[in-house]
Amino acid sequence: MPDPAPAPGASPAARLGSLRTLWPFVRRHRGLLTAWLIALAASSSATLTLPIAFRRMIDQGFAGGGAAIDRVFLLLFVVFVALALATAARFFFVSLLGERVVADLRDRLYAHLLGLDAAFHDRTRSGELVSRLSADSELLRSVIGSTMSVALRSAVTVVGGIAMLFVTSPRLAAYSLIGIPLAVLPIVIGGRRLRKVSRSSQDRIADANSVAAEALGAIATVRAHAREPHERARFHEAVQLAVRMARKRIGAQAVVTAVAIVLVFGAITLVLWSGAHDVVAGRMSAGTLGQFLMYAVIGGGSVAALAEVWNELQRAAGGMGRIAELLQEEPRIRSHAEPQRLPSPVRGGIRFDAVEFAYPGQPDRPVLHGVSLHVRPGETVALVGPSGAGKSTVFALLLRFHDPVRGQVTIDGIPIERVDPAELRASMALVAQHPTLFAASVRDNVRYGRLDATDAEVDAAIRAAHAAEFVAALPEGLDTPLGERGARLSGGQQQRIAIARALLRDAPVLLLDEATSALDAQSEAAVHEALDELMRGRTTLVVAHRLATVLKADRIVVMDGGRIVAEGTHAELLAQGGLYAELARLQFID
Repeated sequence: MPDPAPAPGASPAARLGSLRTLWPFVRRHRGLLTAWLIALAASSSATLTLPIAFRRMIDQGFAGGGAAIDRVFLLLFVVFVALALATAARFFFVSLLGERVVADLRDRLYAHLLGLDAAFHDRTRSGELVSRLSADSELLRSVIGSTMSVALRSAVTVVGGIAMLFVTSPRLAAYSLIGIPLAVLPIVIGGRRLRKVSRSSQDRIADANSVAAEALGAIATVRAHAREPHERARFHEAVQLAVRMARKRIGAQAVVTAVAIVLVFGAITLVLWSGAHDVVAGRMSAGTLGQFLMYAVIGGGSVAALAEVWNELQRAAGGMGRIAELLQEEPRIRSHAEPQRLPSPVRGGIRFDAVEFAYPGQPDRPVLHGVSLHVRPGETVALVGPSGAGKSTVFALLLRFHDPVRGQVTIDGIPIERVDPAELRASMALVAQHPTLFAASVRDNVRYGRLDATDAEVDAAIRAAHAAEFVAALPEGLDTPLGERGARLSGGQQQRIAIARALLRDAPVLLLDEATSALDAQSEAAVHEALDELMRGRTTLVVAHRLATVLKADRIVVMDGGRIVAEGTHAELLAQGGLYAELARLQFID
């Protein structure tokens, strides 16, 4: 489990601590990590060797004639080659490490999001989750593939540079250290503001992504209402707000970096002024001063790099904090510690015993009140009633998207909370009012019901769903991509593809949720033929507003206000009067 995500106002150390969550992902790639550290050590050693080579070139090369110059410049070239090779190796290994770590993190986060329950997804915008998978992950790629390497390299060269400054000239080195605390001071002062604006900047990016995802996901509605200008304006406003927050972040980062560089190199200049007087007075050679100068530049540059790295780490810590928050989310729907297997084959007997339920976001507004329902194996039961009566909630509980507040749901006598959710849902097939189709081919959309199905089984399911004729007319037949959400098909065609998927699934329990409510008469007749084939020999629960779709049910259950108020056949319920008779009068007579 990841470390707890720090609060937005937490200290720098606490916020940077969220980056520890990355360590398990880095640790998986020990070979790349080791290779990077070796290359880092080699490149840092070559960097710290350069000033010594320059000192020899100044003090010995010019004074020793041509042969000495050749040797010194050969040494200098060898150091440059070693530095180039080590730097290239360091870049390769750390960049590849970053790619693999971020890929692993994305895999883990995506799998975790898929495993979270319906309550989490009900309260969280999908656009925000996509932003976490993309924008925040990209920040972490930068941290591992670049920032982390720069930070460690800079830290090594700062320590090595300071050590070599003292070796070169202890007196001047003591003076130069004055610049380090001066450089750290603006970083500390500006860090708090930078952390705040960095988090706000990423939040605004997530908001913009969410606006875009929402509009693109409902593009037909946007076009039907001619709201393209409105949606462009919404997205433009969200993007501009993100830019304004990014400008604040960039401004704060630029100020911190500029102040740190001025202070560091100002201190170096002052120290070199003192060293120049030592050379003139004969207390130091020109080569030694040159060596000291190079170490001072290396150390000062590394301190400046650390200032920028600190800023980047703060941004990345904010992104990792948000990812850690998601990874800390725990699903309320879990598999039982010792799951009980369903009988083989599943018969499909369903029972609700005094079930009460309220959605997690509205615990004070119960949706079901003491619902008791028994569905016998192979029976077709229709749930009817006004909107908000709780019909679809019955399906959500049966699929165990949520657990009841009180009462129990069983299948073949086994409480469903004791069954592994994957096994439970494998025993059911759902055909919804608005079926979800993917931007894949017809074949792949049908095969989603059972991934190991053969092409022959897919063809048979399509024929049984009365979809073969229109599928054959598509440009590429079964291999025709359907577009996002099945946009290339009509509503009735989409329903028949969903029915073919359910047929291929061949589950013993069938759930039909308003499967024909949005269809014209011709499409509805075709879909009903497919449904008759699908319902044969299965336990079927049907949710419908249109009573004409439930006349063939073995039993009709009338719901109102989260309660069962009547049940029986169509004729029996008409004879009883009440809500069902009123619904029938409105639909069949008026």
